[in-house]
Amino acid sequence: MKLMHTSDWHLGMELRGGQSYHDDQRHFIDQICRIAVEADAGGILIAGDVFDRQLASRDALKLYDETMTHICGDLRIPVFLIAGNHDGAERISQCSELLKASGLHIAGSLTGEVRPVRLGDVDVYMCPWISTDKVKTIYPERADEIGTMEDAYRVVMDAYRERFEPGRKNVLVAHAYIVDAETSVSDRAAEIGKATMVSADVFEGFDYVALGHLHGPQDVGEHVRYSGTPMAYSFGREESQVKSVTIIDTDDMSREIVPIPQLHRRVTLTGTYEELLGADYDESILQGYVRLEVTDRFVGLEGAAALRERYDHMLEYSCRTLERDDARITMTMEEFEDVEDDPLELFKRYCQDVMESEPDGHLEELFMDAVRKYESEVTES
Repeated sequence: MKLMHTSDWHLGMELRGGQSYHDDQRHFIDQICRIAVEADAGGILIAGDVFDRQLASRDALKLYDETMTHICGDLRIPVFLIAGNHDGAERISQCSELLKASGLHIAGSLTGEVRPVRLGDVDVYMCPWISTDKVKTIYPERADEIGTMEDAYRVVMDAYRERFEPGRKNVLVAHAYIVDAETSVSDRAAEIGKATMVSADVFEGFDYVALGHLHGPQDVGEHVRYSGTPMAYSFGREESQVKSVTIIDTDDMSREIVPIPQLHRRVTLTGTYEELLGADYDESILQGYVRLEVTDRFVGLEGAAALRERYDHMLEYSCRTLERDDARITMTMEEFEDVEDDPLELFKRYCQDVMESEPDGHLEELFMDAVRKYESEVTES
């Protein structure tokens, strides 16, 4: 039997100015469904962070509902889904007992009842995002042993290992931060929570551990793997990562990494202003999510607008500052749009561009007086 491992969909994540990744996410879900059918997968393991926020948006919930209905209902593939730190544990596990009959198995919050799901000769264990306090509550008889997240995981895994039966293979779905695993820019939340790190050997004994939480696909132990996100959510390391799902053959526990085609490429482009404005890049780059590094000059609002005309999905740019040739500033397109709606900030940027200096307080006040007079005249007319 084959199982698919995926994680960290982050449904509902937004990019700039409230614009969502909805089309990209629908695209990778279509690809995941296609790969599952082609692989004849007997189950799909989703290792947490299905949503980007605990209070998911209406569009994110709708996409989730359509996806689970299609996979479990139309494709008849069971899904094993756990809550990650981004998911609302209680919300995601609503009606979980009822949904099991449809093939959707959800572990939203840790409980003391260890009930692996039997799938052929495989037992699937599900461990959602945990905290030391939660584990102490569930296992009060071992509370004195729990001082760190590592201790907490060992207590939980000991309870799971007690359910192992001879001759059966044991697969775990979990959401955790493993020591020495490689992070990406979009893993900032994980890096802030370094106190939650655990060693891979807490999962000793399992035949395969399907992890979520970190966004780069990687092995962190002989039988422990992060599938990574199905699309790139940040620049830097994620640009070079091949986004994928992992297919596990439970007969011999071999693995196949299957790439997921991306709707939009994500790339950083470097060059002078004129080079970037006139470069004859492939259409997949011009239409992709782009970060521009301008090497030769300061780029003001007018210049940024021109670059944006060239690159439809320019998400941020960096350039030299006016003050020092060796210093750089970076602006996201969300910040760019905020400036457009802020007259004073727009005026400051204009002074930087044209006068090559910051306006003093007196000049700012004169400008704002003019703005207020103009707004008053417009209102009266």
